[in-house]
Amino acid sequence: MISSRLTTELDELGYTILPSFAPADLLAELRAVIAGLYEIEGENAGSEFRLEPGCLRLANLIDKGAVFQRVVAAPAMLELVRHVLGADFKLSSLNCRTALPGCAPQPLHADMGGVADERGNWVCNIIWMLDAYTPDNGPVRVVPGSHRWRRLPQSELPDPKATHPAEIAVTGPAGSVVVMNAHTWHGGLDNRTQGHRTALHAFYCRGDKPQQQYQKKLVRPEVQATLSPELRQLLALDDPRNDELANSNVPRSGFLPAPERPRAF
Repeated sequence: MISSRLTTELDELGYTILPSFAPADLLAELRAVIAGLYEIEGENAGSEFRLEPGCLRLANLIDKGAVFQRVVAAPAMLELVRHVLGADFKLSSLNCRTALPGCAPQPLHADMGGVADERGNWVCNIIWMLDAYTPDNGPVRVVPGSHRWRRLPQSELPDPKATHPAEIAVTGPAGSVVVMNAHTWHGGLDNRTQGHRTALHAFYCRGDKPQQQYQKKLVRPEVQATLSPELRQLLALDDPRNDELANSNVPRSGFLPAPERPRAF
């Protein structure tokens, strides 16, 4: 049972934080697997989606290790996603982002470039802090309450990269988790340290919206065959509606430009 504090913060602020949520064994395994993937993929890391200057990225992580299934299907997290999106939702993508030293700040944005519609919220992002988020190493900044404005920062602000007077930086120890109504204006800050700062982004969307990364196409058939019925449903692998939505021409990112190369789906 999730606490009323968490749901109240999601409703009013647009985000909530669970400090030190991830068990130590899960945190260690995620770090090890991700380090291995960066080494294996090299310059191709993140190429299934989009690259970001000053950062390392990994995409399509459900295809790359059973440990990631624990992340996207964590019961407490799904309960919070359900609070934001309602009962009809699916995994949109699971990516990793590492802010390198000197990484520039992201512009304030809403995920998928979307605002809440007549049915309500349709994007929810969960950030798993694999490293501590400090004020200096590129934490996420948010503008509390902006999920209710139904406006996008790029249409309202002269410079979405500039500091917003209402923004706050969300910090916490490694293993903490931020659950965010992703209509909330947010963006990664610059990394002013000499270290790397890594996080997983488990991104969910409402069932009637397209996935950021079409899981049925990206996840190999041999991996799909190992997934439980619950995970198959979460990834919308057997949902004809999702197959139709995969071809829709909607933004897949709130701020990254469309890739020059064709997407993998």
